[in-house]
Amino acid sequence: MKHIELAVFDMAGTTVDEDNVVYKTVTQVIIDEGFQVTLEEVLKFGAGKEKHQAIKDVLTASALTADVNSVAARAFENFVPKLKDAYKVLEVKTFPGVKQAIDQLRSNGIFVVLNTGYDRNTASSLLFKLGWEIGKDIDGLVTSDDVDHGRPAPDMIFKAMELTGLNSPSSVLKAGDSCIDIEEGKNANCGLTIGVLTGAQTREQLSLASPDYILESLADLPNILLK
Repeated sequence: MKHIELAVFDMAGTTVDEDNVVYKTVTQVIIDEGFQVTLEEVLKFGAGKEKHQAIKDVLTASALTADVNSVAARAFENFVPKLKDAYKVLEVKTFPGVKQAIDQLRSNGIFVVLNTGYDRNTASSLLFKLGWEIGKDIDGLVTSDDVDHGRPAPDMIFKAMELTGLNSPSSVLKAGDSCIDIEEGKNANCGLTIGVLTGAQTREQLSLASPDYILESLADLPNILLK
């Protein structure tokens, strides 16, 4: 097992169980524009991405319209307030055993930073609902609006390394529930990339990105990392 000093975890579907509310909202705002799209298609083409980009990629991949930019701009403008309303009534929790796994990694000297395709306000609201604090429960948070380029670019991982004072990506692990998380980790030259099955994509879909491991849950990570 490689020596890991930093674990970077995706939020929704990996660390945070929010019942796919974000992607359900993406689906709805595209439907509101008059196009038929399924949640499965949204997860396939948009999972893990900054949400404006996710809408554009779903529209493009599904060949729903030739006017992708204008439709995506309107849909995203609608998405922000819709998601805010959804979060007001949403019960947010973590997956069973994940908080204990994070605590175990941190007690063994491994930094844990969350990263996400959400903007900072959305990500911070999730942490607040969980009752988690930076410096107490995790070591940092990096969001899509903290960097110039979202996934699959490695910018957020490099930002997490900067926050924790690390220089070598080979000592970094990236885990997430979508192929784009794995691609992000590989583009950063992370020492380990991990797919988890608690969120957006299936084992078959995650296998396409060739992660080092595919786990049922992030809760299983200490079993392979702390042997």
